[in-house]
Amino acid sequence: MPRKQKFPHLVQSKWTAHQKIDGWQHFQVTNRKNQGQWVFAEMVAACDPAVRFWVNAQLLKDRSLWQAGWQSLQDQATHEPETINIQ
Repeated sequence: MPRKQKFPHLVQSKWTAHQKIDGWQHFQVTNRKNQGQWVFAEMVAACDPAVRFWVNAQLLKDRSLWQAGWQSLQDQATHEPETINIQ
C-alpha cells in the first residue's frame, strides 16, 4: 500500500500572506518538490510573476503567517502589514 502523499492539492492552490512579501500578499503555488521528509512549495505573486520563492509547505499551515485563498483587503488586519523582502 503506497504512502499517503503530504499536501496532495498543493499545486495551483492560492494563499494570502499576513505580511507583504516583496510588496505582495497574494500568491499561488506553481510547483512542489519533496526533499526527504519535507515538502516545499514554489510561491509566485499573483500580480508579479517575477516575485517567486520556495517555502516549506508546513509553514502554510501556520495561520499567523498564511491564510488559504486570496483574501480581500477588507478581510486583512486593519493596520498596514510589514513588508518582507526575499533576496
